[in-house]
Amino acid sequence: MRYIIFFVFPAMLLTACNRGSQDVASLLAGGRWFDLTWDFDENTVYWPTNETFRHDTVSYGINASGYFYSSFRYSAEEHGGTHFDAPLHFAQGGRSIEQITAEELTGEGVVIDVSDPAARDRDYLIGIQDFMNWEKKYGPIPEQAIVLLFTGFGAYWKDHLKYTGTQKSGKEGVDELHFPGLGPEAAEWLVNERHIKAVGIDTPSIDFGQSKDFLTHRFLCGSNITAYENIAHLEHLPAKGAYIVAAPMKIRGGSGSPLRLFAWVKQ
Repeated sequence: MRYIIFFVFPAMLLTACNRGSQDVASLLAGGRWFDLTWDFDENTVYWPTNETFRHDTVSYGINASGYFYSSFRYSAEEHGGTHFDAPLHFAQGGRSIEQITAEELTGEGVVIDVSDPAARDRDYLIGIQDFMNWEKKYGPIPEQAIVLLFTGFGAYWKDHLKYTGTQKSGKEGVDELHFPGLGPEAAEWLVNERHIKAVGIDTPSIDFGQSKDFLTHRFLCGSNITAYENIAHLEHLPAKGAYIVAAPMKIRGGSGSPLRLFAWVKQ
């Protein structure tokens, strides 16, 4: 499959919308949508100290009136599975979910492949040099880009031990977490030198597993930058050319929420 770099999706889509539904269908037929979201179920990865996802049956079957009806109850903490971090997560007085604008949830995506060093070192810290190496091949990271970090750990999603480094819960589980993350100096570089819109990763946290001070979270949230964690299927995206649509649950006052994440790629 050959991917073509694609930067003008919003303008083209707006033009197509103005012309009619057939033009929209024609535009979208020239590419493909990818769902970057893991299913939420009893096996969904949550932080070892968090409550896990629950999905209980309220009603299922033919009711007293003779027609089928189903309804379910779910409960979960904000930060688990494929999810969204609002600035409030680590910044006192930061914006909560409902204050994030639609413009911040959509934009050009770039994928930084660090799967090789991450395979050699579970505690790999993604650094400025990784971004410089990417730019040597593809040019500068565009301003207001959504930067997605591909560590390859999504391949371990169904194996909790390989994905997180532990099968334990509570503080003991936290102490045994081992997975790659974004180094704080690299986070500062992305924000101050490349003026990115958002950043995401295919591991449980934007900070690496052994972090105790969460400096990357603290810097990003303090800089009004949103983040996505536990992203699925980044291996399907090109290094450049994807258009990202993030759709977090709009929880008033929320520091985070479950996230449905999509990417559109022109073929």
